[in-house]
Amino acid sequence: MANSTEAQKPQNTKKNKKKGATLDTFYGAKIQNTEQIEEDIQENAPKSSKGNGNSPQTHEEFESEMTKKMEAFWEEKWEIMQKKFTHLQNQFDQTVKENQALKQELIKQSQSTKKLEENIKYLTDKVIDLENRGRRDNLRIIGLPEKPEINTKLDMMIQDIIKENCPEILEQGGNTATDRAHRTPSTLNPQKTTPRNVIAKFQSYQTKEKILQEARKRQFRYKGMPIRVTQDLASSTLNDRKAWNMIFRKARELGLQPRISYPAKLTIYFQGKVWAFNKIEDFQLFAKKRPELCGKFDTENQRARNT
Repeated sequence: MANSTEAQKPQNTKKNKKKGATLDTFYGAKIQNTEQIEEDIQENAPKSSKGNGNSPQTHEEFESEMTKKMEAFWEEKWEIMQKKFTHLQNQFDQTVKENQALKQELIKQSQSTKKLEENIKYLTDKVIDLENRGRRDNLRIIGLPEKPEINTKLDMMIQDIIKENCPEILEQGGNTATDRAHRTPSTLNPQKTTPRNVIAKFQSYQTKEKILQEARKRQFRYKGMPIRVTQDLASSTLNDRKAWNMIFRKARELGLQPRISYPAKLTIYFQGKVWAFNKIEDFQLFAKKRPELCGKFDTENQRARNT
């Protein structure tokens, strides 16, 4: 019967009451929610005594005890937060140091790259200059007919050109012999209608220069057909000279006596002075400042054609 009576007793609702979920705070510290704290306070609060009315524990003692527990709890959590903060601060300082080191390394790499680029440019210019000097005895002949029977007799054709255009060189006993002559490029492109250029290497630099000077004065011909005779230069230098074509032609029309000097410098005669320009931009700026020349050189269209 006792057992039956005990079974009928209501269960302690406070003990079986479901505890509230926990809340995450700074850096993973766990704190009970408000509902659970209230339950603990109610369970531990001082009870009234039926006998003499005195509490086994006064409210002041209870509050003091709870305050100490809360202070201890928050001190523990504060220490955890401080450790976490210190750890993060150390990581941040380390990251800053690494970034500074990477920045310094990047600056060094940039300086090294710039120096390498300067060295490459210097070496490239040096190679081009050496190639041009190696071609100092050569002439480039443009417009000679592209025929098999002619290609086998290029040396004889060059002698015929000299006889037809500057016979005085032969009369003066100049050495017009050539070491070799060939077409360039070596392979014929069937899609091109213009003949390949002819490169002739003369045995005498002085003879080559005399022929070149005469070619600058007048139009050369081969059996009545117009041809051009120019200095043979490296392909990059020829491209640099080609960039001046439009300005050169216009300057000639204006009577400025243009010349292209080595390697690709334009010179003109203007207002009683000789002016030299290494870059198209320099000439463009010069022309804009002179009312007589302003607007007469469309260098932008020239650049578009070259690109």
